[in-house]
Amino acid sequence: MALSISRRIVRSFGSLSALGFREYPTVAGRSFQASDLSDQIAGDNLLHAECFSFSKGGPSFLGFRRFSTTILTPDSNGGAFPSDLLSSKTVLTPERTIGLYEDLVVPVTNFHNEDHGLMVLAGDVFDVPIRKDIIHRVVRWQLAKRQQGTHSTKTISEVSGTGRKPWQQKGLGRARHGSLRGPQFRGGATMHGPKPRSHAFKLNKKVRRLGLKIALSARAAEGKLLVFEDLEVPTHKTKNIVNYVNQMENTKKLLLVDGGPINEKLKLATQNLHYVNVLPSIGLNVYSILQHDALVMSRDAVNRIVERMHTPINR
Repeated sequence: MALSISRRIVRSFGSLSALGFREYPTVAGRSFQASDLSDQIAGDNLLHAECFSFSKGGPSFLGFRRFSTTILTPDSNGGAFPSDLLSSKTVLTPERTIGLYEDLVVPVTNFHNEDHGLMVLAGDVFDVPIRKDIIHRVVRWQLAKRQQGTHSTKTISEVSGTGRKPWQQKGLGRARHGSLRGPQFRGGATMHGPKPRSHAFKLNKKVRRLGLKIALSARAAEGKLLVFEDLEVPTHKTKNIVNYVNQMENTKKLLLVDGGPINEKLKLATQNLHYVNVLPSIGLNVYSILQHDALVMSRDAVNRIVERMHTPINR
C-alpha cells in the first residue's frame, strides 16, 4: 500500500516537471529528491510531509500536505484517531423534497433497538405529493361509513293513544283537532324525524387508495414511520411496551401494524394502554394513522401494504 502511494507521488512530481516546475520537497528542514521521498514513505508507517517548495524562476510556492499509510480499525491499539486529520466543517444534509416518488431507504430495528439492516420503501407508496383535500374526503367517508344510523322517532301512526276526536268540530270556540297524537300535543308524534338509515356515501377506490398513500408519505416525511423486523415481544408484560414508548421523543400515541394476525403476547401487552393500538395490515386506514403520532410497521406489513397498493383496481 505504501509503495503504491509513493508511486502516485512520484508520478505527480513527474507531471510538475513537465510543466516546468522544479520540485524540492523539504521535510523537517532538509531537501531531497523524489526518490528519497519514495524510500521514506516505503520505510515509515506514518510520514508527515510538512511542506513542498515549487519554484519557477521566481518566489517559491509552499503547499502543506500530509500523507498517512496507517490503517485504523476498531481492533487496532493505535489510540484515538488524530483530531487534526478530522474535518472541522459542519456537514449539512440537504432537505429532501417530498412528493417526487423516490424510493426511501430506512433502517430496520426491533423493540430491543437491534440493527437488522435496511429496507427500501417504494416511492409510489411512501413518497407521493401531500394533498389535504384527499385526506379530508377519505376521513369524511370513513366517519360516515362507521356511523350506526340507528336513530329513530315515532310517526303519528306509531305513537300510542286513542284515535277519538278530542272535541267537536264547531261550537266551542277552540281550534279544530282530529287526534291527540299529533305533533302539537304533549306525547305526540315527531314530524320528519330521523329514521334508521345508512350515512355511507360512495368514494372511488382510487381516491381511497391515494388517501392511504398520502397518510403513509406524511408519516415518512416527518420521520415518524419506523420499520421493525417483527413485532415479537419476549413476554406479555405491559412494562416492555411502556419502556419502549418512553424512549421515543414527541410521541403520545403509537400505532403498531403487523402483517398477519396479531401476536397474542403483543395483544396482551398493549390492551391496557390507551395510547398504544395494534392493527393488522389489512385494517390499516387513514383515520387511524392520523390519530397516532408515530407509526411502527413490521417488514411483513410494509410488503403487504405495497402489494395491496400495486394491485389493479377491479371495476
